[in-house]
Amino acid sequence: MEVKIKKICENATLPKYATEFSAGADLCACCCDGDVEIRPGETVLIRTGLAMEIPVGYAGMIFARSGLASKRGLAPANKVGVVDADYRGEVMVALHNHSKDPQVIAHGERIAQLVVMPFLAASFVETESLEETVRGAGGFGSTGK
Repeated sequence: MEVKIKKICENATLPKYATEFSAGADLCACCCDGDVEIRPGETVLIRTGLAMEIPVGYAGMIFARSGLASKRGLAPANKVGVVDADYRGEVMVALHNHSKDPQVIAHGERIAQLVVMPFLAASFVETESLEETVRGAGGFGSTGK
């Protein structure tokens, strides 16, 4: 599959898979104005300097990088970002600092990973009743009893 990428900043880094079997391509920070500090408990929009054309029927899902999250406490604030097929603006990552220490993001640093995934668009139909199931209306934690 081909995903067209437009560099909004000439110093931006194209997404890259770390290994042959990586599901996610690394997204890198584009900090043309210098390093970005994220204080404890703070969320900062980090630029990638890239816009992309995700194919119709697919979405670009932005996930945390496990090393960044586990070693430095940095992860996307919205947990999973979604780049829709019709979005043409700059891809940004809202990084949240869950740690107790300030964290610095440098230009070119890997900040998240992009997984291009197919999806199905649902047709939502209002109804008066739903089919019965064993679980029924059992909510949070109800299946572990």
